Amino acid sequence: MPDMALNKTLIVIVGPTGIGKTALAIALARHFSTEIISADSRQFFKEMEIGTAKPSAEELAAAPHHFINSHSIENLFSTGDFEIQAIDRITQLFEKHNLLIMVGGSGLYIDAVCNGLDDLPETDMNIREKLNQQLANEGLEAIKKQLSEYDPEYYNKVDQSNPQRMIRGLEFYLSTGTKLSAHLTNSKKIRPFNIIKIGLNMDRSELYNRINQRVDKMMEAGLLDEVKGLQPFRKYNALNTVGYSELFAYLDGEIALKDAVDQIKQNTRRFAKRQLTWFRRDDSTAWFEPGQDNAVINYIGQKAD
Repeated sequence: MPDMALNKTLIVIVGPTGIGKTALAIALARHFSTEIISADSRQFFKEMEIGTAKPSAEELAAAPHHFINSHSIENLFSTGDFEIQAIDRITQLFEKHNLLIMVGGSGLYIDAVCNGLDDLPETDMNIREKLNQQLANEGLEAIKKQLSEYDPEYYNKVDQSNPQRMIRGLEFYLSTGTKLSAHLTNSKKIRPFNIIKIGLNMDRSELYNRINQRVDKMMEAGLLDEVKGLQPFRKYNALNTVGYSELFAYLDGEIALKDAVDQIKQNTRRFAKRQLTWFRRDDSTAWFEPGQDNAVINYIGQKAD
């Protein structure tokens, strides 16, 4: 990567799902006349629209966005792939902007851009395929049980509702005979730009109420029909996610629709709690509440000077 003057700044907006990160990112992008990098591990996929709460057409038109609908669920797009592609895009965009916005709730993807990933030995793709088949046949619990036995350290810190992350840990152990956790050094790569991290948080009960209402709106917008249309693709990892897995279970006749919707709400609330736990571990993040746009702009102005 070419050297970049350190007057370039990446504003990173993090926080739990449903809290209003998109609205803040657009407000900042418009204020600073700049562009937005999405770091949401599901909004990359063009086939997943309603259930991923992508920015609306109006929101996408309000500011240039990158990595929204950029990939297909049929193609593997790993955290490492995102690190490479996002850094490349950021480098290009810094040629015309001094400040960029990155927004998302996927902690690993945020970390990949801010800190870089560890260089790891390659794993056996045949093992990954077998584990994906096991996931399809036996469900996530079978994968979780093995991973907790082979690499409890990785198991305890990974998002346990994310099959791709769970399979990654198990695949690494079965391929190399060593624990993935032992290879994660957390050594940071030095990026040739400044990073300012903004976190959004709010009263827990109010956040959970927002999440419940958003799930209801997704269902009203046609989430069930979207999931029905994706049934031929359900073997792909991208669809093993909250909002899709529960409705696949309904379509399989395993649970009632009301129970599936209730599970989506519950699993989304749990996911939001894990997101907050992840992002709070970074002491460099400055926390605000939704709607405090002016306070965020003032803070960025102070830090970017």
